[in-house]
Amino acid sequence: MEGSGGSGNKTTGGLAGFFGAGGAGYSHADLAGVPVTGMNPLSPYLNVDPRYLVQDTDEFILPTGANKTRGRFELAFFTIGGCCMTGAAFGAMNGLRLGLKETQNMAWSKPRNVQILNMVTRQGALWANTLGSLALLYSAFGVVIEKTRGAEDDLNTIAAGTMTGMLYKCTGGLRGVLRGGLAGLTVTSLYALYNNWEHMKGSLIQQSL
Repeated sequence: MEGSGGSGNKTTGGLAGFFGAGGAGYSHADLAGVPVTGMNPLSPYLNVDPRYLVQDTDEFILPTGANKTRGRFELAFFTIGGCCMTGAAFGAMNGLRLGLKETQNMAWSKPRNVQILNMVTRQGALWANTLGSLALLYSAFGVVIEKTRGAEDDLNTIAAGTMTGMLYKCTGGLRGVLRGGLAGLTVTSLYALYNNWEHMKGSLIQQSL
């Protein structure tokens, strides 16, 4: 009887301990030294350091030997195409203006429409050719200067713009070369100043403090 009673108590205690009701409990201090090797956590997202979630730089896969920024050779195609389209659009608008001005005394008829259309196409092709040629020269000089110096900075932009203006106006003699170089120098200097304006403003604010 006692043995059966003892076994019954053991069974009851075992069931009670299994369901968490009764029995000797364990404190956090007792469980602190228990090794957890080989035990998986409840969720991998609970053990993430928030510092690793903040990325200061862009992460993307690059081909072997490629740079994170596009060089002048890659940008040359975009520059030339953009200048050609811009010149064509501007020339078309200018041709429409000139065509309407030259035919303002004519009545709306087929000859007037043809004359306006010819002026639009002529001016569009002229301006597209002009800006496309300038972009081609600028891109070629920029690529050569970049490969020669081994660096990419605003100095390449200013030098390429100056040389482009000088070569484009070389048929006008020495005075034309000087004017073209000065025009290229002015335009590219303003472009470089615009690109670095925020950096220059921040530097001036830090110096004033």
